[in-house]
Amino acid sequence: MDQIATTSSLADAIFRPRSIALIGASADPGKNTARAQRVLQKAGYTGRIIPVNPTRAEIFGEAAYPDIRAVPGPVDHAFLMVPPRAVEEAIAGCAERGVRVATIYSAGFAELGEAGRRAQERIVAIARAGGVRLIGPNCLGLVNVTDGVPITNNAAVEAEPLQPGPLGLVSQSGSMMGALLSRCRSRGLSFSKLVSVGNECDLGVGELAAMMVEDSATEAVLLFLETLRDAAALAAAARRAHALGKPVIAYKLGRSEVGRRIAVSHTGAMVGGDELADTFFRENGILRVDTLEGLVELPRLVMGRRPPKGRRVAVLTGTGGGAAMVVDRLGGLGIEVPPPPAAMREGLAAQGIGISDSPLIDLPMGGGKGQYTTVLQAIVASGHCDAVVAVLGSTARLRPTQVNENILSVYDGSKPLAVFCAPQADEALAICDAAGVAGFRTPESCADALNAFLSWRAPREVPAAEVEAARALLARYGARRLNEVEACAVFAALGIEGPGSRIVASGAGARGIEGPAAVKILSPDIAHKTEAGLVLLDRCGDQIPAAVEEVLQRARQAHPGANIEGVLVAPMQQGVAELILGFRNDPEVGPVVVLGLGGVAAELTRRTAVRLAPVTLETAREMIASIPELRLLTGFRNLPRGDVAALAEAIRALSQLAGLPAGMVSEAEINPLIIRGEGQGVVAVDGLIAQG
Repeated sequence: MDQIATTSSLADAIFRPRSIALIGASADPGKNTARAQRVLQKAGYTGRIIPVNPTRAEIFGEAAYPDIRAVPGPVDHAFLMVPPRAVEEAIAGCAERGVRVATIYSAGFAELGEAGRRAQERIVAIARAGGVRLIGPNCLGLVNVTDGVPITNNAAVEAEPLQPGPLGLVSQSGSMMGALLSRCRSRGLSFSKLVSVGNECDLGVGELAAMMVEDSATEAVLLFLETLRDAAALAAAARRAHALGKPVIAYKLGRSEVGRRIAVSHTGAMVGGDELADTFFRENGILRVDTLEGLVELPRLVMGRRPPKGRRVAVLTGTGGGAAMVVDRLGGLGIEVPPPPAAMREGLAAQGIGISDSPLIDLPMGGGKGQYTTVLQAIVASGHCDAVVAVLGSTARLRPTQVNENILSVYDGSKPLAVFCAPQADEALAICDAAGVAGFRTPESCADALNAFLSWRAPREVPAAEVEAARALLARYGARRLNEVEACAVFAALGIEGPGSRIVASGAGARGIEGPAAVKILSPDIAHKTEAGLVLLDRCGDQIPAAVEEVLQRARQAHPGANIEGVLVAPMQQGVAELILGFRNDPEVGPVVVLGLGGVAAELTRRTAVRLAPVTLETAREMIASIPELRLLTGFRNLPRGDVAALAEAIRALSQLAGLPAGMVSEAEINPLIIRGEGQGVVAVDGLIAQG
């Protein structure tokens, strides 16, 4: 098929356009704006190249035009290299000419602040009105390696020969597009398509990844991310990729939380942005690596495979020190390195090969003739591990064919295999690459890739949400932050028992309440009520009216301008544990549910479990099991058992808030959620809900 087939879809207009207008093309070979035309011509692009420059009639052998409006015939894709002040007019011209896609190299928009953001919004509005889809601005363009269509002025693309391969890349960093192109090529891996998305004012990571997933030439999709801008689209792409057997691998910056604002509730402080990103990747079947080398080297380990069932790695070596570094790193990542089972040791002993029950299978000096190969075969056939690391020592550098002799000659591909060469052994790694076996230069990248693979899971089940009663109640309250009574009423509508609070305006209204009761000021304007002495506990009988008057007086004196809605009087609640249960509509990953320790324990540790919402009961139980301290609820050392089943149901119920219309609930929190004894349920003692 001709590489410039009739454009029948958006993906064709992006990656296989019949004609490309280079708006702002230069005739000066020394200028960056001349490179885009050069790389197209060098790649042998057979479509129509249209330089647009108001001062030239011809550029590098192609007829040039002063304006996109002056170009005769159809234009599928425009690449804009003009100053930022000229972008708006150029997009307007593209809209008038019916250009399907415009990729904007020009910078100076939202990345520079408020004025740039407004300018970016104007070009998006013009493009949408005219039916033009945008990539960028502030991006380096894209490359369709499979069909020889580079639409970019990235210097690395001009320097590297375009050798087609199975990897797709979507990068939020333009420079990393070229860096990964060259790094992967040095390891024998090549790309089908690469896209730099820049500011993602329109087309973003999710939509473009979805196109690569459907591309027959792409077998795995790599993502270089700085943030998550359209999590829903990326989640859909990842789920489709999993269905097609195409792994999606992400490297995301932002392991620290510098600059990230926390939300209004305690829950917001409990869970950082990177923990949410981890959750998003895991629950949508995306593998995440922590190193750039891992991003380059992981594809060979996972292509053609499905998520593993366990997290166990067997390590074989003829050089103790090099393997020990891998094992140490794996242990730090929580990956089990089990010792060889007795049956395997006995079988090898029968062949004259003695190995110990150490987790690291070390054959001193590589063992005798054929021993490494024999042991490797036994490990691959054994059921005690889910993946294998084969470590080679100095001989791999002096005699690279040792890779063939010791490993490739017997490896049958039935189990994931990672080869780590302790010395700098480029030739040995090249042999691995040629055989489609994952080879690693450093122990860190080897462990990182294995951790990503062994943490890989199928996309989560997304249950239907049932929120009609809660939706009606929230609609009645209106878009605002709800007080404790209103919030607990919404929780009750979801099926979570409330505290049985009563609102009184004065001490007289509290007469006749026997107690014991908690007395608390009700005001949306007063935070940290306990620290301010506005919560009084264990009051009984005549103490209750007096306590009501006391907290009213204290509140009025300390907060004279506060809106005081009354005083809450609620029965004291007792249980075996206090937890915090929260919901957030996170701006990056979407709705999440968070479980954490409550009471004093919350101040001592930020131990939490977080999942994308809504969750199933099974997932809720996994959240409980993932917090070690909650083993106390299961009768640990004969302590009283808590109602774990009711806790799981409460987690599931709160997560249902994800089924509400966008913006109806931004945050919700139950703090504390008291866990009663086994079979006695849980109770939401206090809470908040922020709407809007």
